[in-house]
Amino acid sequence: MRFQRWMIRSLMAAVLSSGFLTSAMADRPLMPANVLPAYQNECASCHMAYPPAMLSKPSWQRIMGSLDKHYGTDASVDGAIERQIGVWLQSLGGTYKRVEASSPADRLSTTQWFEKKHRTIEINVWVRKSINGKAQCQACHQGADIGDFEDERVRIPL
Repeated sequence: MRFQRWMIRSLMAAVLSSGFLTSAMADRPLMPANVLPAYQNECASCHMAYPPAMLSKPSWQRIMGSLDKHYGTDASVDGAIERQIGVWLQSLGGTYKRVEASSPADRLSTTQWFEKKHRTIEINVWVRKSINGKAQCQACHQGADIGDFEDERVRIPL
């Protein structure tokens, strides 16, 4: 009995320290530790490199399939790089409840959970030069590059 309690506590400590259970319980998308360099180089040249789990696999597939008209911009990349990024995004795309339903136009900023979380932000805040739109998460979320979007660490710049 004593050994069983010790074993359960040891196992729980290992799971908690790994971050798996805590991040799953918090339902927070985290940036993978090994970000694909091509993803970082290509995608983060215009906007932050979003944690793949923030959008569904079907959304990523549609985004990667239409890079020539990526939200009004031609974001085309070499075919091999496109495939590499696409495979990486598919392997890490979100599968949990809040991303299963695709957003209109596959935009992170139009997902129901994004709109709910940001419902108190006034329109004039998004257009501040210090923020530069809804796609620039890192303007307010200092840890966005590592997937840290905790409410208590949000700092809205003037």
